[in-house]
Amino acid sequence: MQTSPATLRRIVFKWEILLVVFITLVTVVNIQLSPFFLQGSNLSRTTRDFMELGIMILPMVYIIITGNIDLSVASIMGMCASFMGLLFMNEWNIWASAGSGLLLGALAGLLNGVLVAQLKLPALVVTLGTFAFYRGMAFAMLGDDAARGYPAAFTYLGQGSIGDTRIPFSLILFLILALIFGLVLHKTSFGRHLYMIGNNEQAALYSGIPVKRHKITIFVISGVMSALAGIILAARFGSTRPDIGLGLELTVITTTVLGGISILGGSGSMIGAILSLILIGNMRFGMGLSNIQGQVQDIVIGLLLILSVMLPFIGRAVPALVKSPGAISTRNIVTAIVFLVALTSFITFFIWSRSLILID
Repeated sequence: MQTSPATLRRIVFKWEILLVVFITLVTVVNIQLSPFFLQGSNLSRTTRDFMELGIMILPMVYIIITGNIDLSVASIMGMCASFMGLLFMNEWNIWASAGSGLLLGALAGLLNGVLVAQLKLPALVVTLGTFAFYRGMAFAMLGDDAARGYPAAFTYLGQGSIGDTRIPFSLILFLILALIFGLVLHKTSFGRHLYMIGNNEQAALYSGIPVKRHKITIFVISGVMSALAGIILAARFGSTRPDIGLGLELTVITTTVLGGISILGGSGSMIGAILSLILIGNMRFGMGLSNIQGQVQDIVIGLLLILSVMLPFIGRAVPALVKSPGAISTRNIVTAIVFLVALTSFITFFIWSRSLILID
């Protein structure tokens, strides 16, 4: 059975396949450059470092697929973790405090959803406003103080491992949630509705899909998952400050888009977002072992994101150019030039960053 050129092109340019290739290449490079990369203790620690990010990515996939965005996720994380810490310092039971934090996250997501779905305000504007509001609430709750003294049963959520192994508990929790979110997205009518909303909201509405209800639902889910991520992060640190998770919202969005979730909505997969998390975690871990500055790491990840956004255009332009060489447009030429510049910059920065050693 022969594979047609069109089918082969779809496989080659399928972003999930390319992510697997990138992960493999980065892993091989990291193994060659650092003898500590495969140490169990290092892998366990760096896995814990990315689980809160992974938990917030799961609902962000839903939101971006519908053509929306949530810039307030890290602020909800900080507010809910601070609320939990405030209640705990006022002698509440830690589990009642954590449950209250989750409830506050649901309410924060509900506010976002109502403003976006019911009042039809742009999600970017709404969540930019609540981004500042929720973070301000976190500082109002704790001020310059830090909540600490959490019991060991609670800190196990962020620090504990399964049995005598080095497998983090937070990893198992993330995998269970990822399986649930993935099955809902790809195997239920709710997931299909999200894709339809992202492709054409008006058509979805005329088809009888409860667009408003779905939008509110995914924002509430995002709020709850952000609160859960904040609780786990507080458990991992063993304390809570109002600036917890500050700036993490951009990393959440970057990782989601890098996973092939179209920022315009209507396309992408949960497995792509998870592979993107693995790739970014792998790259940051390897660069960290090589004592590479955080600013340089951000440059490398940013260039990789630019490449991921541009690759679909290249994937469509190259086959068309092969079929009809005379159909070269200015847009294709500019896209190709920018892609090559970004690719060259990414490779240059990646190689150059490996030689940067911080001097004490």
